[in-house]
Amino acid sequence: MSAETPASHGVPHQDNRFKVWRQTRPFWAGLLTILGGLPIAYLPYGDMRLGNITMAMKTTAGSGALIIGVLLITLGLTMWYQPIVRVFAGVATIVLGLVSIPVSNFGGLVIGFLLSLIGGGMSVAWAPAPPVEEVVGTEDDGEPEASAETEALYAAGVPEQREAEHHLTETTIDANGGRNSAG
Repeated sequence: MSAETPASHGVPHQDNRFKVWRQTRPFWAGLLTILGGLPIAYLPYGDMRLGNITMAMKTTAGSGALIIGVLLITLGLTMWYQPIVRVFAGVATIVLGLVSIPVSNFGGLVIGFLLSLIGGGMSVAWAPAPPVEEVVGTEDDGEPEASAETEALYAAGVPEQREAEHHLTETTIDANGGRNSAG
C-alpha cells in the first residue's frame, strides 16, 4: 500500500457538503473569532455567582466592550460567508482583540483576547487550496501535458524563443576573453 492509495478504497464516496463548505473558507479562524467575541461582549454585563456572593463585573466602558464583541462575532461570520475578505477581517479581528484589553475587563479575562488574536492570525494566513483535478487512468508517456495556460499562450500568438546566433567579431563581448576594454 502506497501513500497515494486511499485507505477507504472499498467504502463508497459520500458527498459531505459541510466538509466541502468548511474546507473552502477559513472555518476555524471564524469559529475562534466568534468564540473570542462572546466573553468580550458578555463579561461587562454578566454576573458571576460564587455561592451566596454575587460578583458583578460591570464597567463604565460596557458599551465599548459590547460593540467590540458584536464586531468580532460579525467578523467571524464574515470569514465564513465572505472568504474573499479574509485578510481584512483577520487584521480587524487582531486590532479589535488588542483594543479589548483596556476596554473589556482585560480582553474578556484574556480568553476572548487570545481567541481573537489566534482567529485573526489564522484568517490572515489562510489561503484557498488549488482545485484538485482527478486523473482517470491515463497512461504516462513521460512527457508533461501542456496546460490550458500554455495552450492559450500559443493560441494568442506568443513567438517561440530561438537559439542565439553568435558571430564572433572583435566588437562582441566574447572577443578578448569577455573582458571590457572601454577606456
